[in-house]
Amino acid sequence: MGLFSKLQELGESINDAAEDISKASIEDYGDPEYSLYTALKFGDLHQRIDITDEEENVKYYTKSSVFTLTGKTDIFDASDELVAHLEKKPISLHEKHYVTMADGTSFTLSNELFHIVEDITNIEGLGWQMQGNIIGLHFNLLDENGEPIARVVKKAISIHDKYSIDIYKPEFEKEVVAIVIQLEKMLQARRENESSSSFSFGGDE
Repeated sequence: MGLFSKLQELGESINDAAEDISKASIEDYGDPEYSLYTALKFGDLHQRIDITDEEENVKYYTKSSVFTLTGKTDIFDASDELVAHLEKKPISLHEKHYVTMADGTSFTLSNELFHIVEDITNIEGLGWQMQGNIIGLHFNLLDENGEPIARVVKKAISIHDKYSIDIYKPEFEKEVVAIVIQLEKMLQARRENESSSSFSFGGDE
């Protein structure tokens, strides 16, 4: 088992504790306006990611480039309109990941956040924070005033690692979707890199 798998397993093992913290947040913030859903499936980085509503209608989907070095992905809505462009910087100490919305708004995430299981992560350019278990995709997204924008949590009964994206501020729905998809891509990249390394080491035996 590689380092990332161990971290992910550890992250999943503390999800109960993270959920207790999230419950307190729900009590403080009240019910979300509505929820969206995504299924985390590790594998091909070019694989399409769908974001659906409660009736399983696709609201957003992704298209990724074949060239993986920059990790370029575009997000479209159900009308095939561009929502956001995602990519990573190929040469960077902390491998910065960039999000540019269709309206020109841009912000940055860094996978340095995956070095720890429970953390507080700033989203540069928006003044927002992610608080919780990022590896397990179980976290609260807060604005600059500490008010909830969204909450991401794995559903209690889920065969395909289905995640609920609870939206508190609908005006930021597209930014939330972009952040969640970028996190999924970052997790997929870590898993794919780990698998490639394990295969290489195995082939040398």
